[in-house]
Amino acid sequence: MKLSGNTILITGGSTGIGLAFAERFIKAGNQVIAVGRRESMLQSAKEKFPSLITRVSDLTIESDRLALFDWVTTNYPEVNVLVNNAGIQQRFHVLKANAKDDWGYFAKELSANAEAPFHLSMLFAPYFAAKEQAAIINVTSGLAFTPLAITPIYSATKAALHSFTMSLRLQLSETSVEVIEVAPPAVNTDLAGAGLHVHGEPLDAFADGIFKGLEEGKPEIGYGTSVSRLRMSRDEIDQYAENMYNSLKSSIE
Repeated sequence: MKLSGNTILITGGSTGIGLAFAERFIKAGNQVIAVGRRESMLQSAKEKFPSLITRVSDLTIESDRLALFDWVTTNYPEVNVLVNNAGIQQRFHVLKANAKDDWGYFAKELSANAEAPFHLSMLFAPYFAAKEQAAIINVTSGLAFTPLAITPIYSATKAALHSFTMSLRLQLSETSVEVIEVAPPAVNTDLAGAGLHVHGEPLDAFADGIFKGLEEGKPEIGYGTSVSRLRMSRDEIDQYAENMYNSLKSSIE
């Protein structure tokens, strides 16, 4: 994709990976719209980057997604890039989870990580296909390929988004819309809670690495440990997933 002169919509754009992407896109000469659930965080992001356009939206709600699409295409009809970055990660053991009384808590993870990017991609794809150049960037995870058993819904939803992205890329292959997958490893952000990813990849180094992949025109971009995981054999996946679970299972026991 071209890296300047775009109007880019980033979900989960007020913090973490989304904000790091927003910063780089702005510096490259793009107009960026950041979407998030928390107005205070969006305001903080705008204070750092005054040109950032912000919109409060809860993408786990269908009506909010529809309203977002209508608002963006009405007010910023030149929009030509969608970055599906927003996500929720919850750590739990199925024997301790209260799925009878607290299903709504778990359902939000399904909605944020799978339903929202599926829906937004399907809303914007026809709109983008009429443009000269456009792109949909889906942020999955290394856990889409090697599941982390203490985050079972997160891993499963990212695997689903990976599969959806492959199908989307094939369906849009004869249009102007590029479909790109970004598969992060653990990155030092507050995903799943403050302090849980402090040993992950440094955020700025990760974001710079992803932008290098975009510059090179890669349709699937990993970084650090996720690079090899994108092409592991099934036996390697099984062993990697078991090792990760054994090293972290005490955190949910």
